[in-house]
Amino acid sequence: MIKYIGSKRVLLSAIVAVARALPQVQTVLDLFSGTSRVGHALKQAGYHVTANDHTSYAYTLARCYVQADAAAVLPEAQRALEELAHVEPREGWFTETCCRRSRYFHPKNGARIEGMREAIEAWGLEGDLRAVVLTALMEAADRVDSTVGVQMAYLKAWAPRAHNDLELRLPKVLPGPGLATQMEALDAAREHPADLIYLDPPYNQHRYLANYHVWETLVRWDEPEVYGVACKRIDCKDYHSPFNSKREIHQALRDVVKAAQARFLLVSFNNEGYITRAEMEALLAERGHVRVITRDHDRYVGARIGIYNPDGEKVGRVSHIRNKEYLYLVGDDDRALAEAAEACAPKAEQPALF
Repeated sequence: MIKYIGSKRVLLSAIVAVARALPQVQTVLDLFSGTSRVGHALKQAGYHVTANDHTSYAYTLARCYVQADAAAVLPEAQRALEELAHVEPREGWFTETCCRRSRYFHPKNGARIEGMREAIEAWGLEGDLRAVVLTALMEAADRVDSTVGVQMAYLKAWAPRAHNDLELRLPKVLPGPGLATQMEALDAAREHPADLIYLDPPYNQHRYLANYHVWETLVRWDEPEVYGVACKRIDCKDYHSPFNSKREIHQALRDVVKAAQARFLLVSFNNEGYITRAEMEALLAERGHVRVITRDHDRYVGARIGIYNPDGEKVGRVSHIRNKEYLYLVGDDDRALAEAAEACAPKAEQPALF
């Protein structure tokens, strides 16, 4: 899957363990699905998952990894990828904007991405098949990019991987049903009940549309007006989410928690976020009992490398390279929450339960 700030790769086993330990959980709603890494793991564990996100690239990933049924799409997807591998490179708007005006990909790979994307459009692929093929292209591009993991800027000198040849790989699509939706989180919470709702909202000022605007453009294929050295989509300026506002995030999360139609909630939040642990516990306590599990882990790769400006010059010092992720379990059965917390606690230490 694509490199992603806030990825829950290291928490997957804990999240699945919570779902398994809670009583009578068969359906899960992931309200802020991102790469759908969590939804994919839960579907693989046997749950019926609904994955929701407002961005087009995340919706595409959700259709691939949560909604698509392997038996229905993989044979056609494999054939499409084999044909795409032989499509002629094409230098047009994408190569000029993302490889020359900015430097997210080496032009040799940018032209291949552009040729393949034009072919997908010309073939008229639809539905889950289109999502699987676009996901394969997105992930292939991610493996040869020249960034530190976000698209707010790019490296001054090409990253070594940027010189590698673009290689398409078939995504790990799972068998069985699922559902992907493209809604604002509050609307999805109101419209999609589940036994367990997982919430992993943005936690500070960094907006995912701006962080991953190239993927948004690759999926929409709309040649948007761009601005700045980073050539971001112009709609990055216009989109506003209350979850990126220190003043608005508390009420926005309270509204979603109140609207959530589920017996149990599982909330993932970072200690670098706008809501402190004490504030989060108080907010969630309005809904039911609260138990907390703390995990310490590395910050995202960009933080470990350092702080750079768009010209690739180091301009700041990293204050810390580790942070804490909190998993908040919320529900009406405190004993069930305690057992779930125990089930996903690190074996080497006792869980922090409150």
